[in-house]
Amino acid sequence: MSQWEMIIRLVLSGVLGGLIGFERRSHFKEAGLRTHFVVAVGSALIMLVSKYGFTDLLYTNAISVDPSRIAAQVVSGIGFLGAGTIIVEHQFVRGLTTAAGLWATAGIGIAIGAGMYIPGISATVLILVALEIFNKFKKTVSYSMGRADLSPDGINPALDTLKNSKIKISGIQVNRHYNKTDKDLEVRLTFRIYTKNQNETKKIMVSLLKIPYVKNVNIE
Repeated sequence: MSQWEMIIRLVLSGVLGGLIGFERRSHFKEAGLRTHFVVAVGSALIMLVSKYGFTDLLYTNAISVDPSRIAAQVVSGIGFLGAGTIIVEHQFVRGLTTAAGLWATAGIGIAIGAGMYIPGISATVLILVALEIFNKFKKTVSYSMGRADLSPDGINPALDTLKNSKIKISGIQVNRHYNKTDKDLEVRLTFRIYTKNQNETKKIMVSLLKIPYVKNVNIE
């Protein structure tokens, strides 16, 4: 293979990875265009090295070359980057799609580096189309995250308020912790509100704030 064709593969990998990164960045995700571009180009480079970097040893006695061994490490190694984009906040997980996108981008880079142009391009198009479709579907069932800080006596009244609401509320979590300053037991209530109606959201906030034991409420 010529050096120029290797460069073309690297450029094509970067373009395809950048497209996925641009889509992620347009939705304000943790890993964007630059990260996906670097992952794709790096994966393609590793595949090229794995496949063509040891051709001078092919005719050396007692040495066997396995082109898949180095490339296989990309699949497991990319997990470290993916883990960095996953955020756990109040027992809710965010960033899984971006982590999966990085993993898929690495696969695209490997495919292009191996000369599998059609599968690599097809995978890119499929991922972009699927992400856009699912993002539009997600908007139709979007939800807001709610948090309320209260004293232990307010747990039952707050739960009753949420359960009696006319809109869908799920993922209710009750976390207890001690206030280091006053050394009192405090409670943080987290929940999901499935509605696009801001008035309904405000009604829930007002209802919770009317409870004497509730200190503050935040819904975003």
